[in-house]
Amino acid sequence: MTDVTTAARAATAALRDLFDPTPLQLNDYLSAKYGAEVWLKREDLTPVRSYKLRGAFTAMRKIRESDPAADHFVCASAGNHAQGLAYACRHFGVRGTIFMPVTTPQQKIDKTRAFGGAGVTIRLTGDYFDQTLAAAQAFCTEAGARFLAPFDDPDVIEGQSSVAVEMLEQLGRAPDLVVLPVGGGGLAAGVTGYLRAAAPQTDFRFVEPAGGASLQAALRAGGPVTLPRVDSFVDGAAVARIGALPFERLAGFSAAQVLLAPEDRICTTMLTMLNVEGVVLEPAGALSIDALADLGPEIRGKTVVCVTSGGNFDFERLPEVKERAQRFAGVKKYYILRMPQRPGALREFLAMLGPEDDIARFEYLKKSARNFGSVLIGIETSDPANFAHLTGQLDAAGFSYRDISEDPLLAEFLI
Repeated sequence: MTDVTTAARAATAALRDLFDPTPLQLNDYLSAKYGAEVWLKREDLTPVRSYKLRGAFTAMRKIRESDPAADHFVCASAGNHAQGLAYACRHFGVRGTIFMPVTTPQQKIDKTRAFGGAGVTIRLTGDYFDQTLAAAQAFCTEAGARFLAPFDDPDVIEGQSSVAVEMLEQLGRAPDLVVLPVGGGGLAAGVTGYLRAAAPQTDFRFVEPAGGASLQAALRAGGPVTLPRVDSFVDGAAVARIGALPFERLAGFSAAQVLLAPEDRICTTMLTMLNVEGVVLEPAGALSIDALADLGPEIRGKTVVCVTSGGNFDFERLPEVKERAQRFAGVKKYYILRMPQRPGALREFLAMLGPEDDIARFEYLKKSARNFGSVLIGIETSDPANFAHLTGQLDAAGFSYRDISEDPLLAEFLI
């Protein structure tokens, strides 16, 4: 038994003071869809609805074992790491100070406060996370507190490896493939570290949001790089730079083993899991399932474990998720239409719509022009092919229009 497996099993045993192993569930729907044996490791079912509790608890436990006087812990986080630290602070009866950006939704603030209780203080500082992080680290120096990093820490990684320990014990054999979401890399580093020692025949695929592929960029460059821009939609995995220590442990993998999930497609996966399976996943929590679409025939007949990393989804975001899913599926489009300013023009346009077409938005952008007015129009339909019929009629009637559905700049301002 290696040091890695011994430490991982010890971390797993210690976690039983907090919660039972999260379920490993065979999913019949996904198994039938992909012709594989697809299991879900339900990290969305921990007490804080994400795996982050594992790392925060383990790091805090080990610090207190080496320094029993340590009684004040600090982190910078607007999400799952904050909730994990808060829960661990309450368990150990220590103080916690959690720095969050001023823009953090109230729902996340309230949940973190509820998990931590009276011993946890939340400080809203900075408009951007870099400012929040700098404030948290400065506070640690002033207060003599311990800073708990979300992923770039060996004890945090050790805690995340407990996911793999439970997985093997529950499955009773080594899976053919494990699909892991990647943000800062702590979960991937922990799980792969344990399984390479305990189940060396198991293969891996890593999944990042297309707008935050920091692991893939690092593997191609030979070291961590900072992405110039990150799409923040998958907030649990939208990291501009992979952690230095996680990358050190993941450096032996190939960039070809990293899959990129389009943000809009992730929305379709979230809605499918909600509507078909009744499973609530946050965007990062749906990454591993979403990647099955890219694996396709590669996984047929194999045993595959997908780690669903979190379920902290704010349902106020549901309209946005539905919108993005519809656009990805091609059943919703937005046009800027030049509408002739004459009687009957609108009626003429409405007559072009088919029986399955529905106007979801209609807004004049400019109606002061003498001959034409610009209209923003959103249309939902049941079949993407219906749009070809509509645009064909618009062309035949001489209407001027522009499809802005895939224009990120105009979509940001107008949609």
